[in-house]
Amino acid sequence: MRIGEILGEELLANGKPLDGVRILAVEQMQALPFATQLLSHLGASVVKIEHPVTGDSGRGAQPALRDRDGRLVGATYLRNNLNKQSVGLDLKHPEGLALFKRLVPHYDVVGENFKPGTMQRLGLGYAELAALHPGLVYVSVSGFGNLVESPYASWPAYAAIAEGMGGFPESRREEGERPRLGTAGALGDIGSALFAAIGILAALRQRERSGRGQHVDVAMFDAMVAMADVVPFFWSMGQRGRGDRVVGVLSAYRARDGYFIVQAVRDHQLAALARCLGREAWLEDPRLATRAGWTRHAEAIVRPAIETWAADKTMLEACAALCAAGVAAGPCFGAEQIVSDPHVRDRHMLIEVPRPDGGEPLLVVGNPIKLSGTAEGPVRSWPMLGEHTDAILAADLGLSQAEIADLRAKGVVGGGAATAAR
Repeated sequence: MRIGEILGEELLANGKPLDGVRILAVEQMQALPFATQLLSHLGASVVKIEHPVTGDSGRGAQPALRDRDGRLVGATYLRNNLNKQSVGLDLKHPEGLALFKRLVPHYDVVGENFKPGTMQRLGLGYAELAALHPGLVYVSVSGFGNLVESPYASWPAYAAIAEGMGGFPESRREEGERPRLGTAGALGDIGSALFAAIGILAALRQRERSGRGQHVDVAMFDAMVAMADVVPFFWSMGQRGRGDRVVGVLSAYRARDGYFIVQAVRDHQLAALARCLGREAWLEDPRLATRAGWTRHAEAIVRPAIETWAADKTMLEACAALCAAGVAAGPCFGAEQIVSDPHVRDRHMLIEVPRPDGGEPLLVVGNPIKLSGTAEGPVRSWPMLGEHTDAILAADLGLSQAEIADLRAKGVVGGGAATAAR
């Protein structure tokens, strides 16, 4: 889907679920920006507060490109800030702090994802802002949380740290191997963002009944413990290693053009797999009479048979045959296959965003939440640093252009007229 395109224009009149919800986001990198971008797809208006000179630290990520204002802007920023407005505001300047507090009552949600204690030291913690706006929903995303003291409270956290502490690498490590870090994307960030979005929606719903907001607190470590739930659960069942787990068949196998995954973990699925492969004799083989046997002989018996069968088939051909037989299978796609996949195309899961420096458009993920009565799009590109400073300060606070120019001269605000002139 190209940026600005709309799926189902006849649905535009219905509006969007979060129309009218305003979010003031003091955010950086990905853990909160992904959440606010997702909510913007659902209709929320997101105003992003950035330092007027350096901006969101995600702007410094690599790879980077040259934005419309001539600044370099990094990949982390580019893919997490569609649909947003940017206000350049120095929160460490007394006048900048005062302006932020004046903005708060105009918003339903204030979000931040700094190290715990940072906003409190600025005088912008939940207690201070709730005194100004009792209906405020205040969301914090951090490595280890704010509302309950953690022994790791002072530790910085990135996605890979939270993923490691949540058990992902260790749960897949074989004896003698080092833990394998990282997934393709930042699961620790995006998983935390999803829980933050759910928390915001829940708090807004409760506010409808009570009239009061509350502090939504999401720790990345908590989010990863929740997403890797089988790690502590299986341990509590007495399973102390991967070898104790009776699985069946669950692995990646080679086809003509790449790998595909097969998951057959129930007796009827294993029987269906045997028949699909033309290995009906397995159904009488005592070595494969139980799922434990399938697991034990997965490499010696099962893998050679599957890969011999799939040697003349593409990933998709092998998966189609297995799925038709009642066996769950799916290809291991790389970027090129994802970009050209008809499912991804038809469900508008990639949005083409024009590059300000020319070249092929960037592909930013679309909204995975599909609603039958709501149109998708239009989608706006990421904002330049401080692009909307003047407009927001004028509309929300009634500041004149002369007053804004004075603030800009003092270094309190940035962007706006200055950005447009670059």
